[in-house]
Amino acid sequence: MRIFKTRVFNRWAKGLLSDDILLVSAYQIAAGNFDASLGKKVYKKRIALAGKGKSGGARTIVAYQEGNNIFFVEGFTKDKKDNVTSTEKIALQNAANVYLTLSVTALKKAVTENKLIEIKQGQSRGKT
Repeated sequence: MRIFKTRVFNRWAKGLLSDDILLVSAYQIAAGNFDASLGKKVYKKRIALAGKGKSGGARTIVAYQEGNNIFFVEGFTKDKKDNVTSTEKIALQNAANVYLTLSVTALKKAVTENKLIEIKQGQSRGKT
């Protein structure tokens, strides 16, 4: 399993969530530990923030299919947004379908073009 974050997610998470925290969350999701299934391989995972805990922390939206890669697609904090709308959910499901069907060559190109950022074990430089 490879773990990626979109460029948009990366900008949002910068200074808020470290790659190490995202790695732990990705493995928890793969083990079935997530907060909600939004359908069509899209999941919501709450992540605690310093001083706020999970309930007041960050919400991450990921695309994941067992035996495939994980993509951190969207993030928001509880104080900024309560949940995704039905329109956003459909868009996230469509995006998940695209991400989860990318070939190895397409993934490599997306990483090279900085459209996707791969998170690797032991590669974190603190907060991203």
